Amino acid sequence: MLNKKPSPCIMVIFGASGDLTFRKLIPALYDLVADDLLPPEFAMIGFARKPKTNDQFRQEMRQAVEEFARCKPINPTIWERFARALHYQQGDYHTPADYQVLLRRLEAIDQAHGSGGNRLYYLATPPEVYWPIIEHVGTMMCPTDTNNGAWSRIIVEKPFGSDLDSARQLNEHLHRWFREDQIYRIDHYLGKETVQNIFVFRFANGIFEPIWDRRYVDHVQITVAESIGIGNRGSYYEHAGVIRDIVQNHMLQLVALTAMEPPAEFSPDAVRNEKVKVLKALRVDTSRGDGTVRGQYGPGRINNELVKGYTQEEGVAPDSTTETYLAMKLLIENWRWAGVPFYVRSGKRLPRRVTEIAIQFKMPPLLLFSKRTAETIQPNLLVLNIQPDEGISLHFSAKTPGAGDAVQPVIMNFSYGTSFRTPAPDAYERLLLDAMLGDSTLFTRSDEVEASWALVTPVIERWQEGGGSFIELYRAGTWGPKSADDFIAADGRKWRTL
Repeated sequence: MLNKKPSPCIMVIFGASGDLTFRKLIPALYDLVADDLLPPEFAMIGFARKPKTNDQFRQEMRQAVEEFARCKPINPTIWERFARALHYQQGDYHTPADYQVLLRRLEAIDQAHGSGGNRLYYLATPPEVYWPIIEHVGTMMCPTDTNNGAWSRIIVEKPFGSDLDSARQLNEHLHRWFREDQIYRIDHYLGKETVQNIFVFRFANGIFEPIWDRRYVDHVQITVAESIGIGNRGSYYEHAGVIRDIVQNHMLQLVALTAMEPPAEFSPDAVRNEKVKVLKALRVDTSRGDGTVRGQYGPGRINNELVKGYTQEEGVAPDSTTETYLAMKLLIENWRWAGVPFYVRSGKRLPRRVTEIAIQFKMPPLLLFSKRTAETIQPNLLVLNIQPDEGISLHFSAKTPGAGDAVQPVIMNFSYGTSFRTPAPDAYERLLLDAMLGDSTLFTRSDEVEASWALVTPVIERWQEGGGSFIELYRAGTWGPKSADDFIAADGRKWRTL
């Protein structure tokens, strides 16, 4: 976490009565205040449809902090200071008069807190109301930085569009009122410590970068597994599926960070330029079928608890063909990665929650041991564990004690929790602070978003036209459909056991 404090500002959260505000945004802001990373002039105003007073809003946010904040127990002095900075206004996202009231509230809070006219707008709403919010903020609240040095920035949550055309249209709508350097498209995965550590791991250590290419790497597996179902998001998930919910954003960002070239400098545009190059070089391998495996979870057991299937969930059509599991084989057409497959998989109702990047290296060119021993030697493996237990592990072979040449795999582990003995900051803490500081390194640029959609939109269109892989049912609590195992086995490989 950076020690530099941002300039005073007011953060406006549209959708302040929602789950994201309660579970993530307010606890993250409290933790930043508790760590003395926000200026005393900072203030926040929530805007939502539900009627509430300031006191009611503060009481609800106290519950959010008690349940979800990292810094516990709650410090009464810090809370009182933080609570005074919290404000609320009821309003409708489509009604211009409500934005006029909000503008007057902002001016009054500016006077009371001394926040200097700086504004950070956060769209924590369903995507269908992004357009009116952007338009009303753009026309009424002066998003262009003023001559006195005040700044305005906007954070947009995913999903950013539903295909390439809608993403381009949303970008064009934003650019009517905001410059690109004022727009912060947030992907909370990029705020996770292990994801940030990919930069340091690769570019601050001399032993890995020389072997980080097609000469030494056999393949890469990226897994985003969730044991939960869709909860109360049935209507959203029916439209999104796992390809829009996870693959287009989170997973392709992980691919880009893993495969990118060293940037010329560690600046927002230099880093994002290299990520865009990877995304533009990505191709779905369609040498067999459409390069995908799709699945949908049926009834099963998670942690010995019986759970229902996807089509039994609220808001889901009984004959739904929405995928809750997707595996893809990606190729990167550049010199570093030519011929190295990147296998990605993500699914709901899998046995456990885990996100990891596994880089499997090629076997030694000559095994100098007995045939029996050689059969026990496994490829070297480097695993970046992103959640839930953030860390890095290296798998290699070692001789077992005693006579003979018996070999077995061993693991060297690095864990954030045990090494640093302090809880890692939540991803939203880092990302909110960076947005206030004006550092967009960990946010996605417009061409990144469009390059990601350019890869997955043709896949979605093939499905909609009746082509591509079929939907295979898999039992909740398993690692997906059998066809996913056959998919990778056809290349002489297998999925990692997690």
